[in-house]
Amino acid sequence: MTPHALKTALKSGHWPSLVGAWLHFEVSFVVWLLIGALGVAIAQDFALSATQKGLLVAIPLLGGALLRIVVGPFTDQFGAKRVGLGILWTEAAALSLGWLFGHTYAQMLGIGLLLGAAGASFAVALPVASRAYPSQHQGLAMGIAATGNSGVLLATFFAPRLAANVGWHGVFGLMILPVLITAVVFSVIVHEPPLQNQPRKSLAASFRMVFQERFMQWLCFFYGVTFGGFVGFSSFLPIFFHDQYGLDMVAAGTLTAACGLAGSLARPVGGHWADRTGGLTLLQVGFPAIGGLCVLLAWLPPPFWAFPLTVTTLLLLGFGNGVVFQVASLRYRNMMGTASGFIGAAGGIGGFCLPFWFGLLKDVTGTYASGFLIFVVLTGIATGSVLYIQRSLSLSIKEETS
Repeated sequence: MTPHALKTALKSGHWPSLVGAWLHFEVSFVVWLLIGALGVAIAQDFALSATQKGLLVAIPLLGGALLRIVVGPFTDQFGAKRVGLGILWTEAAALSLGWLFGHTYAQMLGIGLLLGAAGASFAVALPVASRAYPSQHQGLAMGIAATGNSGVLLATFFAPRLAANVGWHGVFGLMILPVLITAVVFSVIVHEPPLQNQPRKSLAASFRMVFQERFMQWLCFFYGVTFGGFVGFSSFLPIFFHDQYGLDMVAAGTLTAACGLAGSLARPVGGHWADRTGGLTLLQVGFPAIGGLCVLLAWLPPPFWAFPLTVTTLLLLGFGNGVVFQVASLRYRNMMGTASGFIGAAGGIGGFCLPFWFGLLKDVTGTYASGFLIFVVLTGIATGSVLYIQRSLSLSIKEETS
């Protein structure tokens, strides 16, 4: 897209709302991955096993996944702006607990679960962006809003450096200020148009819709692989680089930040390409490519090769995130709160599972290679699923036109 075309596209909607959506997601993503970014320091203080490390960094992802299920329908019923402010205040409370308490592993698990509220920002930011722009620019608008997942860059790059000076408890306290500033900005610049002719669904009705909509189930699975892989790897890579290659907390965080940056920048590109080419077509290529890279990573190559392979893997996962939600926005535009809530929840659950199985399998098998191989299997299933869906859609179109 040329600069002029990009400028025209951005002017076609309410760009301050897009900025507010991005800021909400950006800051919330930092909060969501804060324990992962500080995982090396926390694990050293509590002398954790690999399984305990995996659970520690995964628990905020689980909390975010569970809350997205509730927050998604709530944004459709009560407005994304009101729900978004509630999420930010919950984040501030969780950060306060991490700052003042968090003296045992059990306490950190509880604080991590509460920090999961930050992960629910996804079910606020994307509906705000979607409703602020016309249908022809959905992939671009939501891709830009979702680059807020570049918060992984800020978390993994700055948090270890701050922790070296103020301690990891102090980092939780420092993070309260940007959350409060975001709450003020979000409340001022976001314009939320009234939802007209939108029937209010109960949470139970939303669940029934998901169970009845086969296409929604497929999208949940695809996002569980793409976003689950992105956020799961982003949370666990500092520990992986430290344990596998002996990097210190700052160096491991820096490498993870570069991986997160690649995936974040690729997300709007994925959305834009999907606008032009078709999302399902791109996924047919993306999933096999991700699986191939993970096969190479399963060999646990030396750092010279492991780092570029990891960056490329997260780049493709970020690209896939944008593609999946472009497909979702076209199919579920009038209920993006509910759709983003459930699809995003699937992504959060995928993110929870990945670091947990990496840690558990490391204790069981003695190597991180098995964790990568599990992900290879999932990308293979996703590839077959996309091909099946494309074939089914082609057959249905032929039947309608014959």
